[in-house]
Amino acid sequence: MYDKIFPPKRLALPSGKVVAEKRSRTPSVLVLLLIALYFSVEFTGFELKILIDRWDEFFFIVLEMIPPQWDYFPRIWQPLIDTIKMSLLGSIIGSLVAIPVAFLASSNVVKNRLLVSSTKVFLSILRTMPTLVTALIATFVFGLGTFAGTVAIFIFTLAYVGKLLYEQIENVDMGSFEAMESLGMNRKQAFRYAIFPQVLPNYLSTALFCFEGNVRYAAILGYVGAGGIGLLLKEGIGWRDYASVGMILLMLVVTVFIIERVSEHFRKRLI
Repeated sequence: MYDKIFPPKRLALPSGKVVAEKRSRTPSVLVLLLIALYFSVEFTGFELKILIDRWDEFFFIVLEMIPPQWDYFPRIWQPLIDTIKMSLLGSIIGSLVAIPVAFLASSNVVKNRLLVSSTKVFLSILRTMPTLVTALIATFVFGLGTFAGTVAIFIFTLAYVGKLLYEQIENVDMGSFEAMESLGMNRKQAFRYAIFPQVLPNYLSTALFCFEGNVRYAAILGYVGAGGIGLLLKEGIGWRDYASVGMILLMLVVTVFIIERVSEHFRKRLI
């Protein structure tokens, strides 16, 4: 049936022999995507009519934020600093802890397959947990405040940087590592002097990029009581004080823009 709908193309060789080209899987993929799209629309209750009728409500809220409430700035300053501090601390600690974890997950350095597989599964489990859920769990364990937010950012950074770092380690040239071992160094020493310098620029670039994202993630952790500016954001939206929300978003945009520019400057120097 499939061959009748999508017949394979045939190619005539100079010798006169006719061969069939390899059938493209594109039609099958498109059919599966259409089926998935249909069931997604059914399960989510998506209605295009509602989207068309209410799209202007978004712009109504945006217009309510303009102009922002400038005298709200003194109240924003301290929570914004707390957001930056917990993002920075969580990113630094997570990036540092990611180094030994990535070492244990590198199959070309550690020969214990069980240890390597267990570490990779551990990182995969951490990556599947959204930062907001991690922060919610941390608030139950450590209480409300920025400490819980710092723990959540630390876990996300560890999973993100650790994953990319062990992939970088597994793709390095092992010649210098083997040479160091032949000189009498153990595997940890050979890793330190032969492999880590090769991945160091990409590791630092990844850590800086992760810090950029963590500042944005930390802005919403206040929704679950993890401290920072997210608590004010939740309060402003809850009371429909959109002018104050506009001021909060403006300060977030400016802060993230500055951090991204500084981070991008240093990442370019590392490459």
